[in-house]
Amino acid sequence: MRMLDRVSRRPWIWSWLAAFVVWFATIMVTGGASTLDLSQAALTFAAFSIIVGIGQMFVITLGPGNVDLSVPSTMTLAGTVALKLMDVDNAMIVPGLVVAVLIGIGVGMLNYALIKALRIPPIIATLSVSFIVQSAAIWTNRGLRIKPPSFLADFTTANSFGLPNVAIIALIISIFAWFLLEKTVYGRWISAIGQSTPAAKMAGIPVDGTRFVTYVFCAVLASLAGYLLACFSGGAALNMGSEYLLMSIAVVVLGGTAVAGGDSNVPGIWGASLFMFLVVSMLNTYGLGAGIRLIMTGLIIISVIMLAGGRQPGAR
Repeated sequence: MRMLDRVSRRPWIWSWLAAFVVWFATIMVTGGASTLDLSQAALTFAAFSIIVGIGQMFVITLGPGNVDLSVPSTMTLAGTVALKLMDVDNAMIVPGLVVAVLIGIGVGMLNYALIKALRIPPIIATLSVSFIVQSAAIWTNRGLRIKPPSFLADFTTANSFGLPNVAIIALIISIFAWFLLEKTVYGRWISAIGQSTPAAKMAGIPVDGTRFVTYVFCAVLASLAGYLLACFSGGAALNMGSEYLLMSIAVVVLGGTAVAGGDSNVPGIWGASLFMFLVVSMLNTYGLGAGIRLIMTGLIIISVIMLAGGRQPGAR
């Protein structure tokens, strides 16, 4: 009984439990006929939410008020510019990836420059940057839908070792993120800043430098997600990142990361991302209308958060 109580207090368990319940309810309706297809689709589409969610998690861990609203526009600009540079040429895959990452670095630097230099809240600074970046994406795209190189198109839609390739990439990024948070000084710094910025400054932690690196890291992950999503979907579209604005925040909250900062949770991002995809699939399977689906999705999310509300701070 004590072990069960200990497990229930781990913040990531509720998102995983919710994802399993929804997955099970869906396959019950289909009689188990689409179990493999549903699982593969969930891992594939959740991978993009996981990548941007991890970046958002790092920013939110910095403490109250820290959030990056430029994620969708960064995804769009990185995907658009990378595909335009590659121009369906497999030999340009690496240069395209490098340019996407550089765009992420640039956006992250601009975000923090506004936050620090103008002393405006991150939510306002990143929202302002998102308008600038989206305008650049519109100017670059000009209504064209450029196809990705054939190798990338095949790679992002294929499987390896029974798992979608994009999910494997998300797993590698997740392991790296966990290592940063749990095994490095940087991870301890962002947790300390999230718990108390004044105390972190008194302890000699480079608060400004740590926040700067964190915003850049978030933007780089968003650009990488945009690069992969553009190749997966067969081309970059101006609205391809729009659903990841709230999604990147929702998976962080549902995954058990403390909104007040100082406590992050990588496994929970996976459970929450799978849950968000599966709940929409389940409601579609039941044939519910769009309005009812939105209401039900909101109610289910609230229920999961309420169930996880009794967790102890700092539990992992």
